[in-house]
Amino acid sequence: MIHLYAALLQIPGLDAPQLTWQEQASTNWIGMGGMRYPLALCLILGVIVIVIKFISLTSKSLQTKRILKDVDELLTQNRIREALELTRDTDSPAANILYAGLERHEEGTDRVMKAIENQGLIEMSKLEKGLVVLATLTNIAPLLGFLGTVWGMILAFQSIEQAGEVEATLVAGGIKVALLTTAAGLIIAIPVSVGHNYFVAKIDGLVIDMEESAQKMVDTLHAIETGRAG
Repeated sequence: MIHLYAALLQIPGLDAPQLTWQEQASTNWIGMGGMRYPLALCLILGVIVIVIKFISLTSKSLQTKRILKDVDELLTQNRIREALELTRDTDSPAANILYAGLERHEEGTDRVMKAIENQGLIEMSKLEKGLVVLATLTNIAPLLGFLGTVWGMILAFQSIEQAGEVEATLVAGGIKVALLTTAAGLIIAIPVSVGHNYFVAKIDGLVIDMEESAQKMVDTLHAIETGRAG
């Protein structure tokens, strides 16, 4: 965004300012006009949600791998009671799903599958919490930038109308607002969109792991039940 106004520096009558990057950033911040506040709000909100979601999903991913491995080992040894206690005492999406199934292991495979599906929907909604905010910011930030573009062009034409003639210094301010707000909206939307897609892929991976483990658990419980019946 620092170089967005560079094209205007080629206009006769405009001198290239010798500014540090801090001064340039401050100048660009002021140059965005009133649109800087909603754009800054989008940036702050996006950063907060991305950081919180990254920490949350990373923690849940580690917990999921650990609990799936432990439960698989216990079920392989037909230690259903220990697996039930482990999933009950562990707070993670995978543990909650497996616990819902293990809790009904004596009611038949169909009941186990139904319990897993219902709990899976609940855990899926929890995992996706916050993604709607990132998706909304991905759409709103560029729109705010384009709104600033329109506003900047309005300012430029108003200056021309009031002066009755076209001069570079008259339209430079409006064009600057237009360029800066558009760039700011895109700069915000791009990383937020990348973050949103990363979290969607991360959640999909967790869901696949939990589905595979749940299916394996159902098969193991069915084998145990069949063995008992035999």
